[in-house]
Amino acid sequence: MSNERAACHCVICHDYGDRGEATALDEHTVRHVQDHGWSVVMVPADEQGPGFAYTVGLLHSHGVPELAMFGLDVQLMQALLNTLGRRAADGTALEDGGMYEGVIEGRPVALRAADRGWYREFFGRAIAFYRRPPLPVLQVVWPDADSRFVWEPAADPRFEDSQPRLWMTPEEHPAGVWATLVGR
Repeated sequence: MSNERAACHCVICHDYGDRGEATALDEHTVRHVQDHGWSVVMVPADEQGPGFAYTVGLLHSHGVPELAMFGLDVQLMQALLNTLGRRAADGTALEDGGMYEGVIEGRPVALRAADRGWYREFFGRAIAFYRRPPLPVLQVVWPDADSRFVWEPAADPRFEDSQPRLWMTPEEHPAGVWATLVGR
């Protein structure tokens, strides 16, 4: 068991005395984590911006950071996050700066640690589940069709607003839809 797992402060490991106030979505998340090891929260695209998805329960069940992905179809992101979740369950270390093959066919994905300044806007269900940050979150960054990532100079500019750069603070982030969401 990792140190992060040993220090888990989630609603499964601790009775906070307010489970009666839990919403149906909270209870669904708890049941899913208990039955499957994690749950994936999907937030579809809307007028404010692209859709995103993130895990809840990987830290509790496997001692690895939660994962978040942005800018693709939410059902596809759920499948991709589940692929990485199964790898974590099988013992693969999911680490900041890591590159992982076989998640998206023919292209790697990169994992980058998310800055806490983004948490309240994007990871509400995870915050409610764990209650006490720090809550480690790794952003799963996908490349363009030529396997270039958003931080690379030759990356396809059409994808500039598809994914935030959560490894930056909201103040450092380039202007656009993501910075607007956190009130910048």
